[in-house]
Amino acid sequence: MQAYKTIRTASSDTFTEKKSKFIGHICPVTTQEEAMAFIQEKKAEFWDATHNVYAYVLRDGQLRRYSDDGEPQGTAGLPVLDVLLKEELVDCCVVVTRYFGGILLGTGGLVRAYSHGSKLAVDAGGIVTMAMCSRLQISCDYNFYGRLSSLIPEMGGIVEQTEYADTVTVYCKMPSQLVDAFDAKLFDSSFGKYRSKKTEEFFSAID
Repeated sequence: MQAYKTIRTASSDTFTEKKSKFIGHICPVTTQEEAMAFIQEKKAEFWDATHNVYAYVLRDGQLRRYSDDGEPQGTAGLPVLDVLLKEELVDCCVVVTRYFGGILLGTGGLVRAYSHGSKLAVDAGGIVTMAMCSRLQISCDYNFYGRLSSLIPEMGGIVEQTEYADTVTVYCKMPSQLVDAFDAKLFDSSFGKYRSKKTEEFFSAID
């Protein structure tokens, strides 16, 4: 997998539907243990709620889980999960808390309410695209440093650190699929003098 979408940060949002209060919570997670810990945390925090419905999707093993937590089957957990699937999100967990307000919402009303609670949580957390990136190291003389410092962002990279000694050493992050094009441009621009050295590969936010 070269890229995937997930949630930028843990967040929550609230709305009221026919006197029932719904709170959508979302959190980035990477394992089933992290997802369950988040769910238990919200159940403990909102212990007096009528329901704490949840759903999560993990990249690892393409795992998907959801729970209606006492709501009629198919009216709560599945709609929460559907929002994550439609947004093509992975490595995140949503808990939608409901405080019953005394007015029944009906099957369709529940589906809409839990879907809305999930979508509010997603919007609050913010969607970020993660891509396989490479960390590159480039050493050059001071005469070429100006060109290098402009070439990196031109080719889609981000300068992370610069060390100044007898030569300049620049450390940058770049989507892995762009590295070959960057290296070719670097080689041409320096008349064959410089190439980058890849030190690490990892998933990182690119937007």
